[in-house]
Amino acid sequence: MSTPPPDRLPLFPLKTVLFPGGVLPLRVFEARYMDMVTRCMREDAGFGVCLIAAGEEVGETAVPHPVGTEARIEQWDMVQAGVLNLLTRGARRFRIEDHEVERDGLLVARVRWLEELPAEAVPEAQADLLPLLKTIVAELGERLPPPHLFDDAAWVGARYTELLPIPLLAKQKLLELDDPLSRLEILQKYLREHGLLPNRA
Repeated sequence: MSTPPPDRLPLFPLKTVLFPGGVLPLRVFEARYMDMVTRCMREDAGFGVCLIAAGEEVGETAVPHPVGTEARIEQWDMVQAGVLNLLTRGARRFRIEDHEVERDGLLVARVRWLEELPAEAVPEAQADLLPLLKTIVAELGERLPPPHLFDDAAWVGARYTELLPIPLLAKQKLLELDDPLSRLEILQKYLREHGLLPNRA
């Protein structure tokens, strides 16, 4: 069976790491991204969010890390001429095979979608992660809208990674992990080392 050709996906390199299921507000004002967002809304399509490996968010086209997450637009509002406020949510992870810069400076990649494992419950060994996350989610309120999938190990690990004050490169490495249970084990160790979870007796 032949491998299907990679999909083309416009990229929005940022100094943030988006996970599937994560909520990301964006303020868009550069012409290349305004055009991209307009096309995405017209075609009901997503765009790729990647952590910047080199460069800046504004100006010259940045170099992205090779693994990112598709963002889907859930809400938008134009609060002033030439500025769009978006609320996006992470969908599928992808790996960049190659990319090119269009004339307007927009980065467009050929991507392969990364296969996600079937949803798994949080193992009993990591069950102590749940009370703290439930408290944080309750305090965030509308800033982290539902669904809240506390019975899904991948969702729990993704939300912890987004919320914890860990370096962006560490978040990127956790995004690149295919096994959600391994991600939970790493996060549990981090939380224990920083006194946010009780150590095992």
